Amino acid sequence: MSPIAFQDLMPNNHCFGCGPLNLEGLRIRSFWDGDESVCTFEPGTGHAAGPRHFLNGGITATLVDCHSVCTATAWAYRSEAREIGSDPQIWCVTGSLEVRFLAPVPIGDPVDLRARIETTDGKKTVVSCSVFSGGSECATGRVVAIRVPPSWRNEHST
Repeated sequence: MSPIAFQDLMPNNHCFGCGPLNLEGLRIRSFWDGDESVCTFEPGTGHAAGPRHFLNGGITATLVDCHSVCTATAWAYRSEAREIGSDPQIWCVTGSLEVRFLAPVPIGDPVDLRARIETTDGKKTVVSCSVFSGGSECATGRVVAIRVPPSWRNEHST
């Protein structure tokens, strides 16, 4: 595994889930482990659902979304034999997100995510993701990531 997270190589990333520049966000960090990407997140009490000992479902969905989209972005760079963040920059956004909750995710244990590229077709990359806590699979997800042009990142573009 590379010691540098995908997100740390993506310039100007202010995303709530994966942006290292968003000090109020989750700031997840994803790495390659062979053909899978991995991420470990340490939930805190501020990430609770109604019961304070379980992770909020929206946070779980955000973890799946951001880890998967960053995986798709890293995969696009890898497919072009380029370093993540090199010019011209590659950015992907969420086209669709499906999350299936299998069991509550306890707060107090690390949350491990594993994602794999299912298919790529032009600008579209489909990523599957599993969420584990305490050795049990707690959720699965499927994200369609869409590669957007660099101009998408401009503040005044729509």
